[in-house]
Amino acid sequence: MCLYGSAPVLHMNPRWQYDDTCNATNPAAHLYLHFHMKKIAVAITGASGSIYAKGLLQKLALLKDQVQEVSVVMSNNAKYVWSTEIGDESYNSFPFRYFDKLDFTAPFASGSAQYDALIIVPCSMGTLGRIASGISNDLTTRGADVMLKERKKLICVIRDTPYNLIHIKNMEAVTLAGGIICPATPSFYSNPTTIEEAAATVTDRVLDLAGLQHKSYRWGH
Repeated sequence: MCLYGSAPVLHMNPRWQYDDTCNATNPAAHLYLHFHMKKIAVAITGASGSIYAKGLLQKLALLKDQVQEVSVVMSNNAKYVWSTEIGDESYNSFPFRYFDKLDFTAPFASGSAQYDALIIVPCSMGTLGRIASGISNDLTTRGADVMLKERKKLICVIRDTPYNLIHIKNMEAVTLAGGIICPATPSFYSNPTTIEEAAATVTDRVLDLAGLQHKSYRWGH
């Protein structure tokens, strides 16, 4: 998919639209995408919901025209949950950069790397609590701290239910600091027919929040 419009200019034009049929015949669109490619970090915690992480990684791998770099950090618990819920170890098969959860030399551990977003999917309530308290004890929480201090996108795909008051106050604290709480709550107005399609209604929203253009069901279209 790519960006096209009626005028060959490089700034955002309200007449531009997104379409899967675009190609190299529109150099302005390709130049725009080139200079606006994003760096995305993905953190996977040990919360249930590996299907969301897998779906997001699959879609990011397809957005090569918009994503310059993807870095992934995954806890040991996350690997165990992935193997339990999905039944394989495909989490390390994507063409991304992988970092240990205690590797603070990862680029998104510093604002100087100019990452555009950190997506924590799924985000455990323990991770959320540490972020809300400003505790940077591993790469995920340090990356979250960096996103907040740099005024970049921090998207926490929380999955636990129900919420206790501590969870709610932590969500409030992260929201007030500039983060986005995006519960892993599927929508059904697109009439999903498989569990993967239902999960995609969450990951598609996450991609929207990260500022990435992609093909998905749109209300009213």
